[in-house]
Amino acid sequence: MRALPLHQGARGLNDDAAVIEIGGETLVLTHDTMAEGTHFRADANLRDVAWKLVASNLSDLAAKGAEPVGVMLSYPLGDEDAEFVSGLWQALDAMDVQLLGGDTFAAKGARTIGLTAIGRATHIPVPARSGAQIGDAIYVTGTLGRAMLGFEGVQEHLDAFNRPEPRMLEGRTLAPCVTAMMDISDGLLLDAFRMAEASEATFAIEAAAVPVASADRRDECMRWGDDYELLFTLREGAESPVPASRIGTVEPLGFAPLVLDGHPLVNQQGLGFQHG
Repeated sequence: MRALPLHQGARGLNDDAAVIEIGGETLVLTHDTMAEGTHFRADANLRDVAWKLVASNLSDLAAKGAEPVGVMLSYPLGDEDAEFVSGLWQALDAMDVQLLGGDTFAAKGARTIGLTAIGRATHIPVPARSGAQIGDAIYVTGTLGRAMLGFEGVQEHLDAFNRPEPRMLEGRTLAPCVTAMMDISDGLLLDAFRMAEASEATFAIEAAAVPVASADRRDECMRWGDDYELLFTLREGAESPVPASRIGTVEPLGFAPLVLDGHPLVNQQGLGFQHG
């Protein structure tokens, strides 16, 4: 895809969203898709599917410090349409965003549902994955692994998997302060690896400093996705303006983009969820 003619706002397809300046306004655009059998089971409650689709898109806007303008939906008509619409209504209302339009179509087989979110930047420059600097402190919001436990049926964590809440306020608060930021959708280790590569640096992370939902399964919590927390870097000595945990330090690029407890991780294999 990177060989295709790319708009400057695409940021080389290396970021969470596109950033476009139009008439003095800076817009942030992102698109996420959920596929039956990959992102949700065939027997999943479509109200939860609708909620998660909105939340995952708005999480990308949060990573840019953007406030939502609206969303556009691509939806295959089928069974349980009323359930999906009900969940969509709940998500749009709870996250204070409105539907702009989109497309509905007839389809057979497994469902694939897409959503485009459009946001307005609240700070310029818009945060990117690529801005981390040597000596920066690495932080993460929230507790990782809750979605994993929710997926496994642990009652107290069910909403973390079925109905995640994007860190919209935190993203807007952090935007003027961070050197780099992205949301954690595919697992902390994998997303940290990607952010380090984009920043041409090494992220040195201390596992014991990572806030996890299950200390006995710390490694799994760091590799499982769907947490939708924010991973960000701040200048050494700067305090985070939002509740967050410091988990490491940005170092000069060495043998690997990611170092965990002193052990270099040289490729992305096994670090988190990857398509294909």
